[in-house]
Amino acid sequence: MSIRLIARDLYRLKREVEALEKELQEAPLEKRDEIRNRLRKARAEKDRVQGILDGAKEPPPYRKPL
Repeated sequence: MSIRLIARDLYRLKREVEALEKELQEAPLEKRDEIRNRLRKARAEKDRVQGILDGAKEPPPYRKPL
């Protein structure tokens, strides 16, 4: 997968997390547990993709200057 596609996916996930956070603030008490669960999963996925992107941008260890 190219860096551009990973970055696009990360941007989409960040927007989704922001939307869920806003939805959680405005939600009635009955729906907050469901939204918290969705938010937890979205944050985990965002962190995973962020890690992939950070690893893709880092040069391999054999190319680092000494």
